[in-house]
Amino acid sequence: MSSHVLQGDPDIPLILRPSARARRITLRVSQVDGRVTVTLPRHVPEGEALAFAAQKEPWIRKHLSGRQATVEMVPGAVLPIAGQQVTLTAGTGRSVRLAGDQLLVPGAGDAMGRRVAGYLKARARDVLAAASDHYAGRLGHAYTGISLRDPRSRWGSCSSAGRLMYSWRLILAPPAVLDYVAAHEVAHLAQMNHGPQFWAEVERIHGPHADARRWLRAHGAQLHRYSFGD
Repeated sequence: MSSHVLQGDPDIPLILRPSARARRITLRVSQVDGRVTVTLPRHVPEGEALAFAAQKEPWIRKHLSGRQATVEMVPGAVLPIAGQQVTLTAGTGRSVRLAGDQLLVPGAGDAMGRRVAGYLKARARDVLAAASDHYAGRLGHAYTGISLRDPRSRWGSCSSAGRLMYSWRLILAPPAVLDYVAAHEVAHLAQMNHGPQFWAEVERIHGPHADARRWLRAHGAQLHRYSFGD
């Protein structure tokens, strides 16, 4: 893997990723962080991949311009918490607390992002644990534990040992979406696949879920635009 620059106004950083499985040159613009990755078969020279990227420059710039800006955790920033838009405000005391539509955060500078992230993770753990308990009870299967992470490509997982993993950024999504993801992962306790029986279990313990799945496809990547400095 190597780094290059597609020169222009502004310059665009490129990551060239050789792959033994690639059959042709492909291009991907991440909606999470704007990273531009060019994947190429191992036998293809880097110069050919760079020429391909240059040919696709208008397409790359179009996708980058459509990507929403990163939101830093500074006073006045607005972010969604469990379906509510809240404004970050400097607070007093030792704890982050929600007061109406304001999230009061003690401390300043770099500490604000870290403290907001800590608050969100704690709240996400409580809400996801409650949702997992609810759906596990309806399913009739117990899970063995819960962990929170910040993956880029998935919202949750269920291991063969019955351990659930969730993205803590789900607390930034509407509550109905978080509930669906919890039901989805809990359903894997009974069905470790995505076959018809699995979806039947999701439907049984959760009910209709098309709207939540549609929201994640359309808006899920936007949850990664909130930067907490970690």
